Amino acid sequence: MTCAVRESGGGWRCAGVRWPREVPELGWSRGGDRRVSVLAYGAGLGFRAVGERHCVGARGNVCPLGAVVPGRSTGGRCAECARLDRAHSVAADTMADDPRTYRVYLAWFGPGMVKVGITGEERGAARLREQGAVAFSWLGRGPLMAARRTEEVLRAALGVPDRIPYAKKRAVRGQLPGAEERAGAVAELYARAAELEGRGWPESLERLPLEVVDQVGIFGLHLDHAPGRSARESAPAPVRSVRELVDGGVVAGRLVAAAGPDLHLAVADGGVVVLDTRLITGWDLTAVTRATEVTEVPEVTGSDVRVPLIDIGGGGVQGGLF
Repeated sequence: MTCAVRESGGGWRCAGVRWPREVPELGWSRGGDRRVSVLAYGAGLGFRAVGERHCVGARGNVCPLGAVVPGRSTGGRCAECARLDRAHSVAADTMADDPRTYRVYLAWFGPGMVKVGITGEERGAARLREQGAVAFSWLGRGPLMAARRTEEVLRAALGVPDRIPYAKKRAVRGQLPGAEERAGAVAELYARAAELEGRGWPESLERLPLEVVDQVGIFGLHLDHAPGRSARESAPAPVRSVRELVDGGVVAGRLVAAAGPDLHLAVADGGVVVLDTRLITGWDLTAVTRATEVTEVPEVTGSDVRVPLIDIGGGGVQGGLF
C-alpha cells in the first residue's frame, strides 16, 4: 500500500476514499497529476498533517483563491467552490436533459436507518459503497427525472429521510444484527415501495426485482457465522473518531475495516479509531516513517494518534492532541 507525502515545492494531497470496485482506494492529487493507493485490511497506514488545510477546488479545478478551510469541514471547500460543485451535481436538478439511465435504490445503514436515493446506472453500486450502506436493493431504472420523481414520492410516502448523518451510521456500525435481519429490513422497505407503483410512480421508471446486496464483508466489519464454517471474531467496534487534523497531527494504525469515507484503524491502546477521510482532503500529508515523495507504508506496530478525538455516539472530546 502506498501513502503520499509532502515534498518541498508542493506535496501530494489526499482526495479521500473512493470505491470504484469492492476495495477502498485513496485518491491523491498534485496539480494535474492523479494517483491511487489501493487499501488492504490488516495493513498499516500512517501520516502526519503539515501546514494548513486548503480548499480542494471544484469539478477537478484548483481553487482560484487557494483558500484555507476549517479543519472540521467534511466538504473541504471554500464557499465559492462549494457553490460551484453543488450547482453541477445531479442533486441540484439542473440536468433535466441528462440522457443517461439512472437507478433508484433502497439502502439500509442500521436498525431504523433507511433511505431512498438515485445513482447513475453506469456507476453500479459505487454510490452505495461511498455512503457506507450496509445492505441495499435496486428498486427501478429509467431517465433522470423519472428516477428523481420516484425518489421524492417514496420519501414522502414512506417517511424516509434524504440523508443520514455519518455520526449515526458510525454509532451502530459495531453492533449490527445478523445477515437475515439485515436482508429482512431491506425486503420490507422494498415491499412498501412496490405498493406505490401506479400511485405517483412515473410510468417511464422500470421496476427491478428485489435482490438484497449485503456489504458487511466488503467493508470488513465482520463475518457472519455460516453452517459448516468456524466462527470468526468480528472487527472490534470503534469507540472514538477523529474530530479534525491539525498541523503536526499524527494518525497511524492498522486498517481493520472501512465503510463509506470512514477508515477503522486499530491503534496502540487496543482500541479502534474511525478516520473520516473527508477530513484529510486539502492537507499536505507526510509519511510518519520517512520523507520521500511516495513510500511504502510498513506494518505499524507502535500505532499513534495525535489529533483531537471524540467519542462515537455523542460523547465529549477526549482531550487535545493525543
